[in-house]
Parts: sequence; C-alpha cells; structure tokens
Amino acid sequence: MNAKVRLNRLLRDGRCFDVALDHGFFNEPAFLAGIEDLDAAVRRIAEAGPDAMQLSIGQAALLQRIPARTKPALVLRTDVANCYGLEYPRHLFSRLIDEAVEQAVRLDAACLCVNLLLLPDREELHEQCIANICKLKPASERYGMPLMVEPLVMKKHADGKGYTVDGDLNRILALVRQGKELGADLIKCDPCDEVAEFHRIVEAAGCPVLPRGGGLAPDKEIFERTAALMKQGARGIVYGRNVIQHANPRGMTRAFLAIVHEGADAPAALRILESTER
Repeated sequence: MNAKVRLNRLLRDGRCFDVALDHGFFNEPAFLAGIEDLDAAVRRIAEAGPDAMQLSIGQAALLQRIPARTKPALVLRTDVANCYGLEYPRHLFSRLIDEAVEQAVRLDAACLCVNLLLLPDREELHEQCIANICKLKPASERYGMPLMVEPLVMKKHADGKGYTVDGDLNRILALVRQGKELGADLIKCDPCDEVAEFHRIVEAAGCPVLPRGGGLAPDKEIFERTAALMKQGARGIVYGRNVIQHANPRGMTRAFLAIVHEGADAPAALRILESTER
C-alpha cells in the first residue's frame, strides 16, 4: 500500500483531529485520569467520532475490534520514554517497540508516531530518539506507512522537579526541521509561546503540522488557541487530556471537529459543547 493511501484515511479533507489516549504507556499515575477503564475509554472516544486515535500497542486492538464500518483511523505510538515524571530519572530512555512497522500493518494502522525529544543536558536521549527515527524510516517506506515525528523541546521546571514544555520558537523551529529532514511525513509538536508565530513552524516543517494540546486548559482558552493555530496553517490537532479528562468528551470532540474541519471560532465551539449530551 502506498503511504498516500493511508494519509488520505488520516487527513480527511486534508485535515485531522487525532485524540491521544496513549498516556498510560509512560508509567505516570497522574496520566491515567480519564482512561482508568481502558476498554470503556477507547469505545467512548471512538463513538464520539474523531478522525484518528493515537494508541499504544496494548490499546490498539481495542479500537480495531469495534465492529463498525467507519471508525477513527489508528495512529500507533511506537516508543516509550520516562521523561514525564516529577523527578529527574537517573537514567533517561526512549525505547522503540519491536517490529513497530510490521505490528502497525497487522493492526491496520494509518500512521506511526515517534518522539524526537530535546531536554537540557540530556544529549544521549536526543541521540536515542534520532536512532529510533532512523530505524523506523526505511521500514515505514518499505510498507507504505506514514511516519509522524513528535519534536518536543523541554526545559526544567522552575521548582527543579522534572521537565516541562519549552515554547521557545527558535528551539521548536530547529527541532521540527530536524524531524522533517529525518523523514517525517507529518509533524506533531507543541505550539510556540506566541501563537501568532506558529506559521513559521509550519513553513519550516514543509509537511502537515498537527500541534498537540498539552495539559488540561479551560474550554474557552483551548478553543481560542485551537482556532488561532488553524488560522496559522496547522493541518489539525492531536489532543489528549483536553478531551479524555473533560466532563463531556463527546462534546469536546464535536467542538474540535468543527474548528478543524469547518473553521468554527471559539464561541461556536462553546455552543456545540454546551448543546452536546454527555
């Protein structure tokens, strides 16, 4: 199968709303909120109808066994890392699952997702991520499987505990460009601090860019940010906690779909959320 065929499944009308539920992959208890019952969480989001769902190898079968003619496309998370906790690990790693592309083909995935992490004073982790991408790219080409690279620039928390997102435009630009030049078919990245500059990241990528949502934010704030990112040239979004940890995941899904595919603004998205039954 040609990679373009799978991309067409993922990017409906050239755009995509992908809901990430793979947080349990990273061994952080706080990440389990909203997905404690894994089977129920996958079904709940699938029934809400996003374009895609980002799942780990242990979750993917829960989506693909749902007996529906149409359901979200599968984006398979291929690597597990340990950089998301509140304490600095003595040993940081990013480990690929074995035979990632072959497993993705067997699961009828539309895309792979892999990290490109850049943390202060942790060059070895960056090198591991580059090695992971270099290993995945030839196999993904061989099987016609699109590769989504996730460049994440991080910095130390102000309180000295763990790492947090670094929204510095120039650092994101450089890492996004590295991801593209390593072979990314799509880029998933954090927004920069100034959303009005996000178009520069889109230009540097030279392929579809889907910003991620990060931590839980108030409804009005996340809708305004999403609408602004779409106007800056984003081709979609990859959001997790702002959907799965919300009191109304179905309403949030429909509101984000309207922003991504219909150009809805924040007030319209809020109306959709408020009118959608939980």
